[in-house]
Amino acid sequence: MRSGIHRMALTGQPNCGKSTIFNMLTGGRQFVANYPGATVSIKTSTFMWKDEKINLTDLPGTYSLSSYSEEERIARDFILEQKPSLVVDVVDASNLKRHLYLTFQLLEIGAPLFIVLNMLDVAEKRGLRIDAKALSHALGLPVVSTVGNKGKGKNDLKNGLFESLHNSNGKKELFKVDYGVLEPYISNVSLMIEKSMGGKKLPSRWVAIKLFEEDEIANHIVTKECSGAKEILSFVKNAAIEFEKAHDDSPRGFIAFRRHVEAEKIEKSCIVKVKEISITLTDKIDALVCHRIWGPLILAGVIYFLYELSIVRGYELTNYMIPLLEKFRNTVESYLPIGSFLHEPLLRSLVLSVVTSINSVLIYIPIFLILFALIAVLEDVGYMPRMAFILDKLFRRFGLHGQSTLPLILGGVFVGGCAVPGVMATRVIADEKARLATILIVPLMNCLAKVPLYTLLISIYFAKEKATAMFFISTITIIIALSVAKILTLTLLKNRPSSPFVLEMPPYHIPTIRGVVVRSVERTWLFVKKVLTIIMFVAIAVYFLTNYPSISETRMDDYTKRSEDIKNTFLNEIQRTSFYEQLSSDAALAHYLSIEERYKNEKRALVSASDERRDRFEKRFSERYPTIYPLLNAKGKDGRTLSKAFKQMKRDRAMLFMEMRDERLHGSFLGMAGKALEPVTRFAGFNWKVNVALLSSLAAKESSVATLGVLYQPREEGQTLEQRMKEQEQGFSPLHALALMVFMAMYPPCIAALLMVKMEAGGWRWAFIALGYPIALGIVLATIIYTGGSLLGMSGKQAMGAFYGIALLVAFLLGKVKGPVFHEEEDFFEGDSLNGKEVNHI
Repeated sequence: MRSGIHRMALTGQPNCGKSTIFNMLTGGRQFVANYPGATVSIKTSTFMWKDEKINLTDLPGTYSLSSYSEEERIARDFILEQKPSLVVDVVDASNLKRHLYLTFQLLEIGAPLFIVLNMLDVAEKRGLRIDAKALSHALGLPVVSTVGNKGKGKNDLKNGLFESLHNSNGKKELFKVDYGVLEPYISNVSLMIEKSMGGKKLPSRWVAIKLFEEDEIANHIVTKECSGAKEILSFVKNAAIEFEKAHDDSPRGFIAFRRHVEAEKIEKSCIVKVKEISITLTDKIDALVCHRIWGPLILAGVIYFLYELSIVRGYELTNYMIPLLEKFRNTVESYLPIGSFLHEPLLRSLVLSVVTSINSVLIYIPIFLILFALIAVLEDVGYMPRMAFILDKLFRRFGLHGQSTLPLILGGVFVGGCAVPGVMATRVIADEKARLATILIVPLMNCLAKVPLYTLLISIYFAKEKATAMFFISTITIIIALSVAKILTLTLLKNRPSSPFVLEMPPYHIPTIRGVVVRSVERTWLFVKKVLTIIMFVAIAVYFLTNYPSISETRMDDYTKRSEDIKNTFLNEIQRTSFYEQLSSDAALAHYLSIEERYKNEKRALVSASDERRDRFEKRFSERYPTIYPLLNAKGKDGRTLSKAFKQMKRDRAMLFMEMRDERLHGSFLGMAGKALEPVTRFAGFNWKVNVALLSSLAAKESSVATLGVLYQPREEGQTLEQRMKEQEQGFSPLHALALMVFMAMYPPCIAALLMVKMEAGGWRWAFIALGYPIALGIVLATIIYTGGSLLGMSGKQAMGAFYGIALLVAFLLGKVKGPVFHEEEDFFEGDSLNGKEVNHI
């Protein structure tokens, strides 16, 4: 009986069914999406077979082993550095010729290879029959046929892998691409590399080929590992010039051509067309979905449907979250120390502040569940790559990529996204320049957290033009973002490598309910876990920044005196009642205030509940607080006296607390910072109160409206925030509001999104850029609107129209500016081909 641990790597091109093979072997729950690039990071699991433990690593899907994308670098570096015992190459049987392109490079890198010929059912539907033995003979490699999504070939695959782990393929002659007239050059460079390696084992032929492909990593390897690096690189440079003059083609293009020729030969030797299927159902649907006119219209409809269900309907479902979150807050509150009539203990105040901040995110869970479910459906159906294809031509004008579509949608192309999943979704973009540009503009989209401020300002200052104002703010962000992306790719990102837009058009599939639900729940849970931990720390920081330095001792003495007056007035009112003795002490009154608040909150949540549930609640409360409960529903003359005096006392105490919070905020670190910024922001129309609200939004944008609620205290009972702002800011005009809305639209990402930018872009430098440039851009645009509009005597509506026109003109002109042209890596992919299921846009 053998025993041991073997390491295997699973690789393959996007959408070849690699994740289904991973799941079939390990029993794992890897996400399976009908979308290229669904697997974007390394995932590892283990399984047992014949008493041996096998560690299987699922590498990102990649079209080649070049240096154009993070996925390619991850896959290549893992194979080179970790040296797995076996590399399992999953090949799509219905697209054999194209998938052999990666197989050839895996052979050249020296990987111990095993071929999984997957998706045989799709090949059969296309009228193709694959001879696995002929393919095995041609490549000199073991080949096993599977249908991964149906679990067919599982045991054959495991047995084949087991045999390959214990039996070397050395007896078989492995396939080698014949590069024809380029071979002498490759052989010379390979020999030079071997001689200067100093005993280190690296696939010299692969490095030589990569040097002729102008691969950055190959240059780095030679420079670092070879003693004669200068001579080698100089030889390659001169050889490339000589070859191009002699053959009127670059070595890079010729290598791609030769791989194409060899792949075509192998395909012809092992594929038999059983029947001709000229037009498939997928082709018929694509004729409409990818049509020049109908395609964009269908896309607009899909996006509208996406937001109608997730944002509009999902927002209605948040009403069901409110009672649950209130119950959670009440439960936490019940375990915290109560304090006195005027002072709350630090622990109580801090914890409740953090819980409130966490609840502000948790309330959106229904929206994210629906949004992620719909995204999963679009992935499984196969519409995502079509969406990328339709928008690629427009996006390329601005330095972006067709695959930038999903991140921008998740970020909030119109209104209601979130930058965190938007930035995460950029992982599927192979083009590094386009990926970084997309990461930096995703935060400019209209995330859900910006919506409360938009709603507040529009309801006050654009009440008659609500539809126009919402259309403006919903579309101005993408117009400005496209311009920003073009400027970034022409300046900051100009030296970043680009790659061709090679995208597979997979056949349409019917999604499974289980797959959609599992992916929706798991993605939402992943989002919630990451955001909650960040929000907790941010809420703690904001609490201290808005509460310290504290109120002076002299002012505190004044508040203490006023609180004593409020308390004594209440006690005098109830002195002749039977409740006086029970509430006469400060501790007893503070305890009663806390219990009464909790009782009313929980009772309010049971308004629509059954009589039985309400009765159970009353019984539970009476048993838990036997001495307090009689006061909560006191009847008779004493009860009426207590109720009237208690309501007045609560109102006066609440007003006192608001006044204390207002003064504390004025003198806090955040308040002082807001006042210090006034000389800069006054040209944008912002006063210190707006500055404070915006500063608090750095942590979470929802804080802007909450902070304004604290700054504009009610002067009459029942006043809404809209009424308070309109009354207390007489000088605030629609021009002020428009400038503030545009600034919020450009506002930098929250802490959670900044951390995600750092993770996905690969360093704090990018996080600081994502933080800095939107602030500068927002200030400039807000100043143009407010100061420019004021000088020209414009109304808010006039300024809105003028600014929109200018933004469109700037975007149009920038779209005409040509960036650096990318040289195709894979010449044989040139052109658009839907029937061939592969698309390349340069």
